[in-house]
Amino acid sequence: QVQLVESGGGLVQPGGSLRLSCAASESIFSFKAMGWYRQAPGKQRELVARMFTSSGSTNYADSVKGRFTISRDNAKNTVYLQMNSLKPEDTAVYYCNAASWGTVNYWGKGTLVTVSS
Repeated sequence: QVQLVESGGGLVQPGGSLRLSCAASESIFSFKAMGWYRQAPGKQRELVARMFTSSGSTNYADSVKGRFTISRDNAKNTVYLQMNSLKPEDTAVYYCNAASWGTVNYWGKGTLVTVSS
């Protein structure tokens, strides 16, 4: 059973930074891609950032380009999301996702990020 455990959420002021972590229960190379999604109240879940494990190539939502960076530590089976210049509209529950090489998607339980003064 694949487990994804997020950490690092919390309350931060506008303009501040947070780093989210997602620890996987197995090698990240077991997955085609790993990424972060978010869901704000009353809105659909949306892709924030994604990294394809073999190539290392990344995708970002337009709204976070230049502010957020996805990275990984292969030895720790962990993916990170560094979030800088946070805005109130970044407030959401952030979910770690691991996409298998087939059709299965795995999800963490989510971590809440609140950007407010």
